[in-house]
Amino acid sequence: QVQLVESGGGSVQAGGSLRLSCAASGFAFSLYTMGWFRQAPGKEREFAAVIGWSGSNAVYEDSVKGRFTISRDNAKNTLYLQMNSLKPEDTAVYYCAASTIHIATMADEYRYWGQGTQVTVSS
Repeated sequence: QVQLVESGGGSVQAGGSLRLSCAASGFAFSLYTMGWFRQAPGKEREFAAVIGWSGSNAVYEDSVKGRFTISRDNAKNTLYLQMNSLKPEDTAVYYCAASTIHIATMADEYRYWGQGTQVTVSS
């Protein structure tokens, strides 16, 4: 049974930091591209960051570039998102997802999804 379980969300003031984790099980994690998406209230789900299976390639959405860092530990089947210098516009539910497509940035390219974790940034 495939599971992606996000954790680490919460409430933080602008300028603060959070580290999200995504624990994966039930599939060959080390062979999948892994991504983070986010969905703000009333908006479409959008791409935030993606990392290749080996961890050596990563791509970021422009608004998070330089503030967010995606990483993975294939030995622990875990994906991370370090979020620094958070802004109120980063408020959203954050989802991790798994894809067989290298450095996929579109939601419909992802096969497995977690349930999401809420991140709230206050000004």
